[in-house]
Amino acid sequence: MSKDRVLIFDTTLRDGEQCPGASMTLEEKLQVAELLDEMGVDIIEAGFPIASNGDFESVSEIAKRVKRATVCGLARAGQKDIDRAGEAVRHAKNPRIHTFISTSPVHMKYKLQMEPEKVLEMVTQSVARARNLVPDVEWSAEDGTRTEHDFLCRVVEAAIKAGATTINIPDTVGYTVPEEYRALFEMLRNRVPNADKAIFSVHCHNDLGMAVANSLAGLQGGARQIECTLNGIGERAGNAALEEAVMAIKTRGDVLNFETGIDTTMLMRASKLVSAVTSFPVQYNKAIVGRNAFAHESGIHQDGMLKNNQTYEIMTPESVGVSKTSLVMGKHSGRHAFREKLKELGYELGENALEDVFRRFKDLADRKKHVYDEDIEALVDEGLHTEEDRIKLVALTVIAGTQGPQLATLTLDVDGVHRTVQSSGNGPVDATFAAIKALLPHEAKLELYQVHAVTEGTDAQAEVSVRLGEEGSSVTARAADPDTLAASARAYLSALNKLMQRAARGGHERRLHSTAPLGGV
Repeated sequence: MSKDRVLIFDTTLRDGEQCPGASMTLEEKLQVAELLDEMGVDIIEAGFPIASNGDFESVSEIAKRVKRATVCGLARAGQKDIDRAGEAVRHAKNPRIHTFISTSPVHMKYKLQMEPEKVLEMVTQSVARARNLVPDVEWSAEDGTRTEHDFLCRVVEAAIKAGATTINIPDTVGYTVPEEYRALFEMLRNRVPNADKAIFSVHCHNDLGMAVANSLAGLQGGARQIECTLNGIGERAGNAALEEAVMAIKTRGDVLNFETGIDTTMLMRASKLVSAVTSFPVQYNKAIVGRNAFAHESGIHQDGMLKNNQTYEIMTPESVGVSKTSLVMGKHSGRHAFREKLKELGYELGENALEDVFRRFKDLADRKKHVYDEDIEALVDEGLHTEEDRIKLVALTVIAGTQGPQLATLTLDVDGVHRTVQSSGNGPVDATFAAIKALLPHEAKLELYQVHAVTEGTDAQAEVSVRLGEEGSSVTARAADPDTLAASARAYLSALNKLMQRAARGGHERRLHSTAPLGGV
């Protein structure tokens, strides 16, 4: 039996980036977009062009770079939004404008403060305007799952009549359940007279933990496009995870008679890239791409796996880009073995980056008895954004204990000049951060400080996450080191470097939620 083709619409660079603290630079967005294109994603929603000059520039540059995928820009129903989106995607080989407006009673009354007839009028006007700019227009009914069915049928019919080629019914607040969502698409396809003229799309948020299940149910109801993000990142509890939806379709073809164009062997590589550029770690037990997804500790499980891996694995690690073979890395390992290990873990680095990570790996191997895959991943992730750093840690000495005072002596390289200071604080971490602030006075506030061990044992690397906020915007950075205080200093400095880089760009990378409220699907 032939399978129906499902389009994969990735919104990591738009809805995913709206996740607080997940903002990316232009270069990082280009990296992600090019990998998505190579992986076989059909549509890349590159951003919200009206949100800021930075968003416009990133959408425009992605439109120029992407070779195969459709490049999409999001726009509200207003003329300025649509025109700005059209300008941003005009260089794309396959441009799309994605325009939306709220259709639920609660959104129309309180958010839009519009009567239903005015909303219906704006649907027609916005879609028609977008269609005059590009041949491919997607229209979304924001908060579609809480919209009255009669009105939803009217606006969907109007959008298709005005020229929409894709109709998206998002579960904007993660409210629906699979049976209900499937029935919603069946109802629309049966009741809307021109429903056969457009592709229906699902866009599910994960507030109740059902985003992927709802998305698959929508396919069974007749939708043929899934809107999703890598690692499931997104606003609040996130979006449907691309890797989970794609592998569910691939693994359960017996009940999901669909296929996608995704090269699934690139999923782990893509997941790691997004985790690295956003500084959002992937939970260990995350489906498909989590650290433990193909790990077995139970003796019963191990016995079964040794006899036949199908006893406890429903898909092969290789199918998502994870190698079963593990190279044991230590201080005697050479560059060739290290390069192969990086490939196994999903990383491909240039010579300079490889040399830097290899040097730091050797330093770690001299200090640590066992070097695990997670240790190497932490080294790579820490080094991804250091090339532009103006501030570097040179030396840190901390005096701590029950008798106090806690003192930190810190030397930094600031634009090539070494500067040293000693500061006290309420504990060794506070003293360290006080020393940084003494050398680099700033107004940024510490919004998050988190420490966890990368691996087990008393010599485990500490991975520290720091989020700094300034003028309504925030950045997150991570660093790893067997010395928790050194990792803390590096993470704090990495966040400061990000803020300085953002300031140097004139604020163009400032996040969506730090500007005027724009909303989204």
